[in-house]
Amino acid sequence: MALVKTMEFKDGNLYLIDQRKLPRELSIFKCKDYKDVEFAIKDMVVRGAPAIGVAGAYGIVLAAQGCIGLSKEGFLNKMKESAEVIGNSRPTAVNLMWAVRRMEAVVEENKDKTNKEIYETLLNEAYIMEKEDLETNKSIARYGNEIIPEGATILTHCNTGALATVGYGTALGIIREAHYSGKNIRVFADETRPRLQGAKLTAWELVQEVIPATLIPDSVAPVLIRDGKIDVIIVGADRIASNGDTANKIGTYMLSQVAKDFNVPFYIAAPISTIDFGIDSGEQIVIEERDAKEITHINGARIAPEGINVYNPAFDVTPHQNITGIITEKGIIRSPYSVNLQFI
Repeated sequence: MALVKTMEFKDGNLYLIDQRKLPRELSIFKCKDYKDVEFAIKDMVVRGAPAIGVAGAYGIVLAAQGCIGLSKEGFLNKMKESAEVIGNSRPTAVNLMWAVRRMEAVVEENKDKTNKEIYETLLNEAYIMEKEDLETNKSIARYGNEIIPEGATILTHCNTGALATVGYGTALGIIREAHYSGKNIRVFADETRPRLQGAKLTAWELVQEVIPATLIPDSVAPVLIRDGKIDVIIVGADRIASNGDTANKIGTYMLSQVAKDFNVPFYIAAPISTIDFGIDSGEQIVIEERDAKEITHINGARIAPEGINVYNPAFDVTPHQNITGIITEKGIIRSPYSVNLQFI
């Protein structure tokens, strides 16, 4: 099977698949400096919590590369500035700040070395993070495959595949693993309004790997759950509180509540880096609100009347009571999450 490579750092530049243009064309976006990375994250050239974390790390590398010739004070100030810019490019996904803090720690630990040595150490750290992400995803997939019955029909939301990570994927990685292990699964992927990551990205990945799948409007999913057509639901996460409350793409909470009402297992798949042990519950998660044009326009054409108010949160929070288990690279965590998450 051919895996999608979401990003590649070579020749002093970061190359990203431009996810805004899929599935119409497979185009590469070139980041020459950390401001390009900030734009790529903000404008969703690259998206998915694990992917933006590693992209953010490479953004710090590009910042260091661009200021090697400065004085030590100037270099360190630029590192601090770039970390703040990249870390604030999207507020909800904790992986981004986790990656930025990890790179900041590298700078701090090596601040007495030459600027070039610090740059080389940062580049090596980003390479390590990239490799770790792929290994983490494959481990999540193996653990997740344990909960997939033979012949299961799986519902997933948004995009959690290779495109949302460095490669392989989290929730979609589990689906990929179940398919290639011969479990004869089939998938329902909802379109995931308003940006249609399910229709544009998840459907594209499923077609690329010839995994039996059906694309549905978001509003169809509760009917399928009610009618017994779904065996298990697996979604990703952008931030998980220490009590298990989970922020994920808007529409996730709705699915979790209907799943709870009709006793359908509802799983979160995410790396441990997505868990924010610094917050007690989902009430403390900052929810990003995006541009009104994502609602009022389609492909640049206005579909809503001028003057209408718009509310466009990118994420919602699913309470831990609705979650059957959280699938991580260390295993499947189950309730009580406030206790069991502390032992991973």
